[in-house]
Formats: sequence, structure tokens, C-alpha cells
Amino acid sequence: MNIQIFGQKKCFDTKKAERWFKERGIRFQSIDMKEKGMSRGEFDNVKRAVSGVESLINEAAKDKQTLTLMKYLSDSDREEKLFENQQLIRTPVVRNGKMATVGYCPEIWSEWE
Repeated sequence: MNIQIFGQKKCFDTKKAERWFKERGIRFQSIDMKEKGMSRGEFDNVKRAVSGVESLINEAAKDKQTLTLMKYLSDSDREEKLFENQQLIRTPVVRNGKMATVGYCPEIWSEWE
């Protein structure tokens, strides 16, 4: 398994995900979204794996102005705006090759083992 966890240092779900993989002895790469973020290829792979941009959007994000704007954009514009403003992505995003999850999903991760 090649696990990547995209999250934020202060996000409790990201910490829970990292702990879940540590408890099972599964190695993972942790990437801070505030420092680095996702590349275009990673973003596209995650988007495909989770069935679209809508499941990536964090409705509880602090940037309410951009969230409101995104509701009125076309699908392609919404995708581009989300890529530019990755702080609006729900965390953690856990990737395992072509598979990915958004949020804390241990029931899916246990199927990957």
C-alpha cells in the first residue's frame, strides 16, 4: 500500500486518520494542505475516486464568501476554484493509488488492507 494523507495539523479527523494507520503499522506519507497542497494530477485522481467535486467541498470551511460563490459557478469553474482554494477541501483526503476517501472513513480503509 502507498498511503498519502492530505490534511491539516489542527484537524482532528486528520489526526484520527494518522493514528488509525499507525495503530495498524501501515506506513503513510502525511502532507499538510496549508504548506503544500495537492498537485493537479493528485487532485484529478482524488476527484475521480470520490465521484466528483461536490464530495470534496467542506461546507463548514471558514471562507464563506468563496463557498457561496462556488454554488453559482458552472461545474468546470467550480472545480478550478476548488483547486485554487484547497483550504475548502474536506480533510483528511486519504489516497491509496487510484483509490481515495474524503473525511474519516476507517471502514473503507480496512478494506484496503
